[in-house]
This record gives sequence, structure tokens and C-alpha cells, in this order.
Amino acid sequence: MPLIQMSIIEGRPPEVKKELIREVTDAVVRTLGAKPEAVRVLLYEVPPEHWGVGGVSKADEQDS
Repeated sequence: MPLIQMSIIEGRPPEVKKELIREVTDAVVRTLGAKPEAVRVLLYEVPPEHWGVGGVSKADEQDS
């Protein structure tokens, strides 16, 4: 049972997250030969102020 965990910055619409889950599931099915019902995808949404790149939070980057 493949388990895929992804962290993304919060704020995307539900339809986009549904499509991401579908696409990731399809990729795992194609590459690993797993059955779709066996694939687990977990999305963790992180606030921009908790996501840092190069020492700067994404929230601060958006304010610039």
C-alpha cells in the first residue's frame, strides 16, 4: 500500500487538490503497478508564514 505524503502551501481551491490527488494516484498506479484503491495520498497544508525558503517565509515574500 503506497503512502504518498505531500506538503503544500495552503490556499489552493478544493478542485485543484482533488486533481492533484487523482494525478498522484495515477502516477503511482502507472509506475509501481499498484491498484488505485491501495494508494493513499495525504496532503498537508502549511500556512505561508510557516514555510521558509532561503531564510524568508513565503508570507514575507508575498508582502514584498
